[in-house]
Amino acid sequence: MRFSKSVTSAAVPAIMVVGLGVGQAAAGGVAVVTVPDWTGGIVSCQLLANVLEREAGYRVNRVTIPSGAATLEAMAGGDIDVGCELWPSYVGAKKKYFTEWGGDGSLVLLGENGLIGKSSYYVPRYLVQGTGAPAPGLRAFSDLARYTGLFSSLETGDRGRLIGCPVANWECADQQRADDYGVPFDAVMLGSEAAHWAEMQGAYKRGEAFVAYAWEPHWIHVELDLVALELDDYGDGSAWPKSGWAVEPMLNYASREWVEANPEAADIIRRSTLTNEQQNAMIYDIDIKGRDLNEVVDEWMAANEDVWKAWLN
Repeated sequence: MRFSKSVTSAAVPAIMVVGLGVGQAAAGGVAVVTVPDWTGGIVSCQLLANVLEREAGYRVNRVTIPSGAATLEAMAGGDIDVGCELWPSYVGAKKKYFTEWGGDGSLVLLGENGLIGKSSYYVPRYLVQGTGAPAPGLRAFSDLARYTGLFSSLETGDRGRLIGCPVANWECADQQRADDYGVPFDAVMLGSEAAHWAEMQGAYKRGEAFVAYAWEPHWIHVELDLVALELDDYGDGSAWPKSGWAVEPMLNYASREWVEANPEAADIIRRSTLTNEQQNAMIYDIDIKGRDLNEVVDEWMAANEDVWKAWLN
């Protein structure tokens, strides 16, 4: 696989290719598919990759690369063909590449994939509801300013501690949002999705106060009883980050060059769909039960042939 000069030097070392080289293309062609940096996205892309590989005769290269701008840049440069689960409100770079947001059209949307994404900051229900709850008036993100002491820690001193997005490339703007809302909290970034959920689970088990970024669909909402804090509506995005995230359908996408060269495969991707409930079950098996991702996805495909076979025609 080649890497164009358009891929940033910071992104290139993070790219890992699994599969066969482009020069070894089968009759069905080649598809270079992203492996995102969160479990749900990995599941969605693995399903698509398996269908293209096993049913449409494609040689599939699976590429691990940080999500967000780095992925779009690599795709526009010709190093990646197909992406899964684009959350538009997270990715400012969409305005450069997709015509829907005023871009040059080098990348193409391939339809909604059936999943509906919702993000916010969450607190345990025991903090805000029930007898003796220490923060009964905590309903909105801006209300955190009234409870700074409850959420303070050794590392933040007299300021509150906000568990923000686990990695920077998700572009959550946690600290800027807190500052814009006048919430005297320090946003901390734990570096990985696994560390993020472990921190929340540990604090919940100890009955401690915490406020953390999370999204749906996700198994964490089965494991912990959490309440989302209210944020201003995303609207047209012009107020970001003094707003919440959009409640939005997730989108599949690809490079225009690849779509034009592989219209049948592009149609398979357009027809692909998965529900929040279907994905949640797989995420739970992988993240909580510790099962192998490939095994979980293969098992789901064997039990749900009617779902993915409908993508083929």
